[in-house]
Amino acid sequence: MSYEFYNPTRVLFGAGQLNHLHEQKMPGKKAMVVISNGKSTRASGALDRTMKELSLAGVEVVLFDKVGANPVKEIVEEGGHFAKKEGCDFIVALGGGSVMDAAKVMAMYAQQPGDLWDYVAGATGKQQPLVNPVLPVIAITTTAGTGSEVDQWGVVTNPATNEKIGCGGMDELFPVIAVVDPELMLTVPSKFTAYQGFDALFHSVEGYLSVVNSLMSEMVQLAAIENIGTYLPRAVKDGSDLEAREHVAFANTMSGYSMVVGSCTSEHSMEHAMSAFHPALPHGAGLIMISVEYYRHFIEKHCCDERFVRMAQALGMKDAKAPEDFITALKKLQEDCGVSDLKMSDYGIEKEESMVLARNAKATMGGLFACDPVPMTDEECAAIYEKSYR
Repeated sequence: MSYEFYNPTRVLFGAGQLNHLHEQKMPGKKAMVVISNGKSTRASGALDRTMKELSLAGVEVVLFDKVGANPVKEIVEEGGHFAKKEGCDFIVALGGGSVMDAAKVMAMYAQQPGDLWDYVAGATGKQQPLVNPVLPVIAITTTAGTGSEVDQWGVVTNPATNEKIGCGGMDELFPVIAVVDPELMLTVPSKFTAYQGFDALFHSVEGYLSVVNSLMSEMVQLAAIENIGTYLPRAVKDGSDLEAREHVAFANTMSGYSMVVGSCTSEHSMEHAMSAFHPALPHGAGLIMISVEYYRHFIEKHCCDERFVRMAQALGMKDAKAPEDFITALKKLQEDCGVSDLKMSDYGIEKEESMVLARNAKATMGGLFACDPVPMTDEECAAIYEKSYR
C-alpha cells in the first residue's frame, strides 16, 4: 500500500493545448529551444508554433538543433555549453523522447564544471554531486513513447565506452511545464508510431511486474496498457485518427508516471545495451525484438502469474486465464501494428554478442535488474538475446 509520489510538472494535455503555452508563467526570460537534427519539427509546423507561443510570452529564444535518435555525450555537452554561452535561463525541449532526454541532461550540465560523465552513474561515471543549480525545463512532446515529459531522467550514450545510461534523477529535472498535444503527433510515420507506442507499453508492463509497485503504480500502468492495447493499432493504421492519437498520448504520459512512482525492469537495461553498441537501432524496435522471450522467461519462473493474466486482459484478451495468454496478446498486438517481423540482424547485431550485451546491461544500468520479479543471471540474460535473435 505504501508509495511516494512527487511530480511538480504542470501538464497541458489534449488537442490544441500548445496554443495555451503563452498563457503559462515562464521560468525565465531567455530559452534555448532544443530540437532534433531532422526535418520533422520544422516541416510539421511545430517549431513555428512553439516560437510564436514563446514570443507571445515575452521570451527571447536561441535554437539548438543537433540531437540525434540516440543522443550522445558530445552533443549533450555541446548543448549545455551553448546554453551557458548564450545566457539562457531555461530550456525548451520540442520533440520526442531523445530530444526531451537530451534537453534535461543539458539543463543538468549547463552550469556545471568539468565533464558530463563526472555526474553520471554506471560503469565509468564518477557520480559526483552537482556543483551548481540546474536550469528549468519545459517539455513539448511530439511523439508518444517515453513519458519523458513528466519524469526527471534523461538517457545519454557515451560511444567511447559503449554506455547508454539514465542521467539525472533529481527533483529539479522534472519539467516545470509539459505540453502533450496529440495534434503534434499526427505526422509521425506509422512504423515510428508503433515503435514509440511499444516503448510506452513496456514502461508500464515492466513497472507492473517490478518489485517496486503499489496501488498507485498499478493504477497508471493498467490505464496505459489498456489504452495502448485498444488504440495503438488504430494510430498505426491511420495517423490522422486524432482520437487514437489522444489515447496513445495519454497512455504515454501514464507510463511516464509509472517510472516516477515505480520502476522499469531489466528489459530496458537490455535494450540500452543493444542500442549502445548499435546506435542506428530505434529504442522501441529493440524492445520489441526481445520482448516475447523476455516475458516468457518470467512466465516460466511462475513468479507473478496473476499479473501476467491481468495484463493479458488489459491488452484485450478478456477471457485470459493463464500467464501464457499474455504472450499471445502481445504477439497479436505486434502483428496488428506490423512489427512482428523485426530482426536484430537487420541492425548489425550478431548472436555471438549476447554475453557482451548481457554484461554491458548489468554494468551500465544494473539497478533495473534489482527491480526484476526474480533475479536474472548473466547466462539467463544472454539466453534471452539468443532466443530472440533473427
